[in-house]
Amino acid sequence: MHVHDYVWYITVGVLLALLAFDVFIIGRRPHEPSTKESATAIAFYVGLAVVFGLGVWVFSGGRYAGEFFAGWLTEYSLSVDNLFIFLIIMARFQVPRKYQQTALLIGIILALFFRGIFIAVGAAAINEFSWVFYLFGAFLVYTAVHLAMQGENDDEDYKENAVIRFAKKRLNATDEYNGVKLTVIKNGKRLVTPMAIVIIALGTTDLLFALDSIPAIYGLTQEPFLVFTANVFALMGLRQLYFLLGDLLKRLIYLSIGLSVVLAFIGVKLVFHAMHENELPFINGGEHIEWAPEIPIWVSLGFIIVTLGITTVASLYKSRNMAAAEANRPQDDLRSDSDAQAHEAGGGELDEATVHEVDDATKAEINTLSEPQQSDSKKS
Repeated sequence: MHVHDYVWYITVGVLLALLAFDVFIIGRRPHEPSTKESATAIAFYVGLAVVFGLGVWVFSGGRYAGEFFAGWLTEYSLSVDNLFIFLIIMARFQVPRKYQQTALLIGIILALFFRGIFIAVGAAAINEFSWVFYLFGAFLVYTAVHLAMQGENDDEDYKENAVIRFAKKRLNATDEYNGVKLTVIKNGKRLVTPMAIVIIALGTTDLLFALDSIPAIYGLTQEPFLVFTANVFALMGLRQLYFLLGDLLKRLIYLSIGLSVVLAFIGVKLVFHAMHENELPFINGGEHIEWAPEIPIWVSLGFIIVTLGITTVASLYKSRNMAAAEANRPQDDLRSDSDAQAHEAGGGELDEATVHEVDDATKAEINTLSEPQQSDSKKS
């Protein structure tokens, strides 16, 4: 795929202009986007991605259009999984809803920055070393196994990384938010606000997700132009999607499992591609392995669509059944759960014998009071 320099300039310029509009116009006032605002923005960004893919089809053919759509869907799904982690971070740090938009916006910009770096590094590595596909493939298979072992999405599985723990321990921080500012001055000392810790958490999460997403997209296309545009379109509208879906993100309980299947498929495809292009002297004498299959892009695209579709339907089906089962539970069971939780927290209901003991002790204490003492109590 040959892309003229002016096409690169125009594409990057338009995408940066859209990002600047989102940052400086829409996101300049901290607020919680309405349902209408979020739905309109998402429809616009998704429609723009579809139009771009059709444009690739017209000017470069169906193969490259298929690569773009496969890459875009994969990156979008990974970004939604990233969004689930964002949701957990916001809840852990109790970020006020009106400030979450700004935090998400910064997180998305950081994600775009890190992915841009990895795209450039990945492209340079691929041009110089064909064996890098072995590394990409092995890494994706490892990531897929790790995601599959995690099972269902659960906020209890989230663990703060070393950078966040270091920042919380070493930085002079306050528990109070100062709008969206990262620092505040108290008693003549500059302190870090919780928003700064949130930004660190979002940035390190973006960095880790970029390590997964870039090998995945290079498993579907080796065209830097398509890799870049698929990543940018996958990040557009995520802020609005966060507010539009809300609790629905928590209902995508099988998303990690579905993504593990997709990443494993792409990892195997990368290994096959590396075998087909093999130049390592200790593998097949440095010769290409001709029997290694090359999986066509339409197969990859179809597999990704079917897998993500099944994942979404299965997640929503189980979530609905779990909600129905919870609603139909007897009140005694719900009360028992509450009592057990209270007992674990150090509280709980007093049993009947204990209540009688307290009442008897109280009565005995009252009876020991002399009449003058009772009168004084009344006067006071």
